[in-house]
Amino acid sequence: MNKLKVGIAGYGIVGKRRHAYIGMHPNLEVVAVCDQFFSSDFVSVPGVECLINYAELLALSLDVLFVCLPNNIAAEVTIAGLEKGLHVFCEKPPGKDVNDISNVIAAEEKHPHLKLKYGFNHRYHDSVREALRIIQSGELGDIINLRGVYGKSRVIPFSGGWRSKRELAGGGILLDQGIHMVDLMRLFCGDFIEVKSFISNDFWKHDVEDNAYAILKDGKGRIAMLNSSATQWQHKFNLEISLSGGYIELHGILSGSKSYGEEKIVIGIRDEDSDNGQMQSHTINFLQDNSWKDEIFEFADAIINDMPITFGSSNDALETMKLVFKIYYNDINWREQFNIKNPEN
Repeated sequence: MNKLKVGIAGYGIVGKRRHAYIGMHPNLEVVAVCDQFFSSDFVSVPGVECLINYAELLALSLDVLFVCLPNNIAAEVTIAGLEKGLHVFCEKPPGKDVNDISNVIAAEEKHPHLKLKYGFNHRYHDSVREALRIIQSGELGDIINLRGVYGKSRVIPFSGGWRSKRELAGGGILLDQGIHMVDLMRLFCGDFIEVKSFISNDFWKHDVEDNAYAILKDGKGRIAMLNSSATQWQHKFNLEISLSGGYIELHGILSGSKSYGEEKIVIGIRDEDSDNGQMQSHTINFLQDNSWKDEIFEFADAIINDMPITFGSSNDALETMKLVFKIYYNDINWREQFNIKNPEN
């Protein structure tokens, strides 16, 4: 088949990384990129047309659009791509708030032949895949509870300061990074029906949060605890899952920055005859990050073979965004200070 022509809107760190992995698929070809930092006569990517805004990009003959833009325009550009008849891959989060993803879904429903996928990349990490396999197999019994910490050392990463500004980002560390942990908890447990939370911006003093603390309860009564932090001076990813027959611990996540430590899973098997907490356990280390490649290849295959989106569908994005904003909403002080709306309304 002819290669699908791909445009990338937003050519920062993530856009460049997506480009590298798109190029590995035999049926995808990046033909153009756009970024506000390009000038009209500046070409920085050999063999690829470089443009200064997404309107110019969408004027080209494309098949697929990758949206790697700030939260305040991600939904707008996603909708524009769908209306141009393009398959769209958009980075997380899907927008500034729940209303943004709801608007995208309304546009998506008008074009049921198009594929729309969101970049909930952590679902494609090998440690997460192994944890999901174990849980779905039932070999360690049923989930009892979850505890997760995902943190870094500041709200503003090296990729740009817009994340610290509510008018551009819509939220802080929880919406930017903690959303991955929220998504994984939904992956393992399903939807959560009750939320208790505390949100804080006491350290960095931005108008977005630098810490979110949440306790979540699902329909089966299982509890998940989450801390999403921008004051975790040593970058950290840790998710503990207690099951009736043992436990799963996810430590570290392979990332572009290489700052979260090695990625590994610890699997413990409960000894029913022991009363001192001694368990049989083993550790698997993962030395290669295949998540970016696998995520893009799955998207391409869904387009080529007209298959449904497995992970990162618009419904995944909607339900995860709702849960993020339930966490914001359920801190009364935070709700009143920033006029947070009930995401269920």
